[in-house]
Amino acid sequence: MPAVSPDLAPNCLALYLGCRGVEKPGTVWCEPFIEDPDDLDLRYDPENFYWTFTLKLAKRQLQIGRGKFLVAFPDLIEGLDTLAAMRGTKNLLLDLNRHPDWVHAALRRITDLYFHYYDVLYGPIRDEVGGSILWAWAPGRRAKFQCDFSTMISPRMFEEFMLLTLTEMCERVSYCMYHWDGPRALVHHDLLLSLPDLKMIQWTPNVGVEPPWHRRWWPIYHKTVEAGMKLYIGCDSIESLRALKLEFGDELKQFMISMNASSLKEAKQILELVTD
Repeated sequence: MPAVSPDLAPNCLALYLGCRGVEKPGTVWCEPFIEDPDDLDLRYDPENFYWTFTLKLAKRQLQIGRGKFLVAFPDLIEGLDTLAAMRGTKNLLLDLNRHPDWVHAALRRITDLYFHYYDVLYGPIRDEVGGSILWAWAPGRRAKFQCDFSTMISPRMFEEFMLLTLTEMCERVSYCMYHWDGPRALVHHDLLLSLPDLKMIQWTPNVGVEPPWHRRWWPIYHKTVEAGMKLYIGCDSIESLRALKLEFGDELKQFMISMNASSLKEAKQILELVTD
């Protein structure tokens, strides 16, 4: 599905709400700006540089790409990850214990603002059937949610500070995926499976551990698909894909698998394997 995005950073919402983007090779770092929690005043700023640039870029992409490619959502991000980008990770970890009411209030405001920006973007970028795209296309409102911050907190804290936020956000988007990042986030698996409107989990093991097609993760995959959720993983070769097929059989139909093909012949072999 050919697509481009007016993406400015892996946390555009934090840029729209006051962070300064620090460009680095291959990424953009959001510089924290909240020094005193009592001074926080989160609001929609129609003149924010990053927001106006996003809108101009999306408009131009739509003009150039009409009939050629789709325009995807920028990576907005939400919840604790956005608050950590604005407040600083270490400060937010302390705030969870010292200022929990402030954290809850900030998350409430971030969620409201997320959907304000989302709705403004969805209007022009949705296709003729109302479909939208972010990592994958869906025939309606599409979103990717996450909480990489969760690797540093317990399931109790994840439940207290993120579960209600994720529950609400999944209710407000018809086709949602959760980006699940790193082995230290595995402790939250049951809580993720408890989200009634979450449709798919994308597992990213992270650098330095077994890749997503490795058998180490297969028990997690079985538990996920048996709970009625779909999975999005990467795969490196036909041999690895064949091993997944042997392990999961028809359950592999609940997977979205990302992999490269070096030729049209190899692409056909991949399709034949998963559709057999």
